[in-house]
Amino acid sequence: MADISLAPRALYEEVAELLRQRIFSRELEPGSWIDELKIAEAYGISRTPLREALKVLAAEGLVTMKVRRGAYVTEVSERDLCDVYHLLSLLESDAAGVVATSATDEQLQELQQLHEELERAAQPKKVDRELFFAVNERFHMRLLEIANNRWRDQMVADLRKVMKLNRHNSLLKSGRIQESLQEHRALMTALQSRNPDQSQKRMREHFENGLEAAT
Repeated sequence: MADISLAPRALYEEVAELLRQRIFSRELEPGSWIDELKIAEAYGISRTPLREALKVLAAEGLVTMKVRRGAYVTEVSERDLCDVYHLLSLLESDAAGVVATSATDEQLQELQQLHEELERAAQPKKVDRELFFAVNERFHMRLLEIANNRWRDQMVADLRKVMKLNRHNSLLKSGRIQESLQEHRALMTALQSRNPDQSQKRMREHFENGLEAAT
């Protein structure tokens, strides 16, 4: 059997991740043109893996390809955000109900530990916004893992990438981090009480309030 090289695939995926992080950090601003030649030179690669990476990001909704104009960082409209938050609310509230019913005590303790990390990141005198967002995402993704539906996990992962395009706007809303923390407290109470209806309700409220802060 002939040897199969995975290097090209690994390279374009690595480039996609580098660009993804630059987009999330706003180094590449929404609406900005992606200079393929400049980026290829900076990374020391040819245009081929870069273009493959851009196709990956376009499929995720992070990049928009325009005919004869190239690739641009996607600008998220208010309608886009409403649609994304609506779907996330449906998917994650369903997952919260499953977790309340079927999670082990050890799994609930994992979520509690992540929540405690959120509490530390949100201390009023020294709020660490970036850490709060990172831990918040870990909390949500762990909850989904516990709910154990890989199709839902994939849909949520894709939707959250689009949501991240606007995350800095929601961060800047006065008092939003403390509000989000309070919503997480209510969610944890419902989960630990093993109340699926309340868990679903608290998660829906969390996304409703998040959308209000983001728009």
